[in-house]
Amino acid sequence: MGAWRNATTSRLSLRSLPPEARRPPTATTAGILHPDRHAEVVELARPPVSPRLHTWVENYWTVRWDLGDAPPYTSEVVTHPAVQLSVESGTTPHYGVEMPAALIHGVPTKRFRIDLSGEGRAFGVKFRPGGFGAFTGEDVGAWTDQVLPLRAAFGEESTALMGAVLAEPEDAERAAIVDEFLERRLPKPDPRYERVLAIVAGMIGDPTMISVDAVCERFEIAPRSLQRLFRRYVGVGPKWVQRRYRLHDAVTLIDAGEYDDLAELAARLGWFDQAHFTREFTEQVGQSPSAYAVSAGRPAGER
Repeated sequence: MGAWRNATTSRLSLRSLPPEARRPPTATTAGILHPDRHAEVVELARPPVSPRLHTWVENYWTVRWDLGDAPPYTSEVVTHPAVQLSVESGTTPHYGVEMPAALIHGVPTKRFRIDLSGEGRAFGVKFRPGGFGAFTGEDVGAWTDQVLPLRAAFGEESTALMGAVLAEPEDAERAAIVDEFLERRLPKPDPRYERVLAIVAGMIGDPTMISVDAVCERFEIAPRSLQRLFRRYVGVGPKWVQRRYRLHDAVTLIDAGEYDDLAELAARLGWFDQAHFTREFTEQVGQSPSAYAVSAGRPAGER
């Protein structure tokens, strides 16, 4: 069992855990569907975050695009268990909201899809799982699947933040403004949130820990306590988080061609059988694993 576990963990190393992270990593760079196609249309960058914010913030991100008169491009992401803040501008509305806008995105439980058209740009803050709840004191379960004005979390100062960010052309200056805005609001230490961080980091670091019972045993916590902790801080349950990280692995391995066939991939990642894998993958990605493999240039069943 130990040898299998070590080999499996090694093969799943492309969860892309950032080695320079100053806190245990609680997210990966996985999730963007058809990443090669996405990179042709969308310019993505991740400016550095102030070290004072690392307890709560996973990373900053920026995207920009300019499609001119070309047809819209649909960007799709298998989302993370993270609340996100964004300051956005563009020539067309996003999420049904006129631009520019400053927004809070609760954890999306379904695949994230947005049609990008014309020209646009966004600066985002990706909180760690539970980080937004610890930072603001909010019960994050109430924010799940919601996109709300930033003032819902930070009041009228959100308008000034949006104006200051949009006035800066460079990502580094935008990051400095957001650093200062968040650093003025640093919360007190929260032992319950620290426990959430440890549990999620454990899920990320050990892809073979695929059941809630295994999490409870590893971290010596009762199932009900774990559920309550995740609802309050993360906004989704621990089982959802486990399944989402496993799905990220599946998508990333298919994109990389690192599988023998889809039945082997399903077994390796801990699905009960290929039928369960196909059903869950299709529900969240919008395509069956075989169809996604073909669309990614990886014919099903071949490497």
